[in-house]
Amino acid sequence: MSHIFPRHSRQSPPVAVRGEGCYLYDASGKAYLDGSGGAAVSCLGHGDRTVIDAVKSQLDALAFAHTGFFTSEPAEALADLLIAHAPEGLDRVYLVSGGSEATEAAIKLARQYFVEIGQPQRGKLIARQQSYHGNTIGALSAGGNAWRRAQFGPLLLDVSHIAPCYPYRLQRDDESPEDYGLRAAQALEDEILAQGPETVMAFMAEPVVGATAGALAPAPGYFRRIREICDRYGVLLILDEVMCGMGRTGTLFACEQDGIAPDIACIAKGLGAGYQPLGAMLCTGAIYDAIRDGSGFFQHGHTYVGHPAAAAAGHAVVSALLDRGLVARSAAQGEALADRLEARFGQHPHVGDLRGRGLFRGVELVADRETKAPFDPARGVAPKVKKAAFEAGLICYPMQGTIDGRQGDHVLLAPPFIVEDAQLDELVDKLAVAIDAAT
Repeated sequence: MSHIFPRHSRQSPPVAVRGEGCYLYDASGKAYLDGSGGAAVSCLGHGDRTVIDAVKSQLDALAFAHTGFFTSEPAEALADLLIAHAPEGLDRVYLVSGGSEATEAAIKLARQYFVEIGQPQRGKLIARQQSYHGNTIGALSAGGNAWRRAQFGPLLLDVSHIAPCYPYRLQRDDESPEDYGLRAAQALEDEILAQGPETVMAFMAEPVVGATAGALAPAPGYFRRIREICDRYGVLLILDEVMCGMGRTGTLFACEQDGIAPDIACIAKGLGAGYQPLGAMLCTGAIYDAIRDGSGFFQHGHTYVGHPAAAAAGHAVVSALLDRGLVARSAAQGEALADRLEARFGQHPHVGDLRGRGLFRGVELVADRETKAPFDPARGVAPKVKKAAFEAGLICYPMQGTIDGRQGDHVLLAPPFIVEDAQLDELVDKLAVAIDAAT
C-alpha cells in the first residue's frame, strides 16, 4: 500500500522509472511519448546530460545556502543570463521554486511597490476569466477558472476578472482580427474605470493561455492596446509566462511576439525543464529602485529561493535553449506540428479550433463543428481523451471547462523542443485514436 497522497485517490498511476529524449518509461517497460512535456515543462526532453552534470557539479560544490545570509554564483549567473535576454526594462530577478510562487511574489511586489511610492490606495488586481496563475491563495484568486476556484471561494482575495481574448468564440463575424483585439482589450479600460483608476495596482494575464484554455493566443494588437491602457492609468502589467515562456511559443519570452514588455514577468516550468523545481519573477529597474530607495526590504520569501542547485540547472537549461538554437527549433517544429494537426483534424467533425504558437498547441473539441456547441460536461470527453491517449502510449494534457470553467473540452500539446518529425507523426496518430475513442 502506498503512503503517497496522490492527485486522485481513485487512480493508481504506473511508476515512472526512466526518461530518454521525448519518452518516459514505466516499470513494465512501456514507452510513453511525452506530447505535453508533462505540463509544458520538459522543453529539453529527458536525460539531458549537460543539465544533469551541471546539477551534479553544483551539488559537489554547494547544495544549499539560505538567501537570508548568502547569494550564490549560480543564482547570480542565471539572473545575468535571463536579464541579458529579457524584454526591455526588466532588470532584476527573484528566483523561486515554481510558477505559483512566481505569481504570488509578483502580486505581493506590485502591492508593496505602490505602498513604497506613496500610493497605498492602489491594491486592486484585475485578471481575466479562463486564466490560470497557480494554486496558492493569491495566485488562485488571480486565476479566472471557475472550476478551480469554486470550493475555495471563501478563502480567495477580491480580484475582478474581464473576458478573455478568445477569437474562436468571441470574435464577431463582422470584425477583423485587429478590430476584435481592440474591442477585447477595451474591457480592461472599462474595468479600471469601474473600479476607480486610483485604486488599481496591476493587470495580470498569460500572453498565451495554457492549461485552462488550450494554447489560446491573443488577437493581433490586443496586448499593445493592453500596454497602452496600463500606461495611461499607471497600472502595472504582470505577464504570467510560467507555461508559455522560455521558448515554448517560439521566442524566449512569449510577449516578444506581441511587441511589448511587462513591468513584471513570471517564468517557471521550462526554466528548470523538469531537472529542478525552479521559477522566477522578473521586474523592472524602476520597481526594484522603489523598494531599494524606500524600505529596502521586499517583505516576502521562501526557504528555497535562489537554491544553488536549482539555479545551476536553470542556467544550463537557458544556455542550452540559446546555444543549441532550440528556441528557433520550437518555432519551426511548432509549425510542423500545426501542419499535421490541420491535415488530420482540420475537417474533423468534433474539432472546432486548432490554435497556438510554437510547440504550444491547442485542439478545442466540440459536439457540433458548425454551431461550435460543446459536449455535455457529463460526458467527460477530456478525461476520456487523456485515458485513451495514455493507453496508446501518448502523454497529452486534456482539460474540461474551456469556455467558462464548466463547458468545453480541449487538448493541450507541448512536446520537447527536440521532438523529431517522426515523433510528431506518432503524436498526431495516437491523438487521433484517442479523440475518436472519446467523441
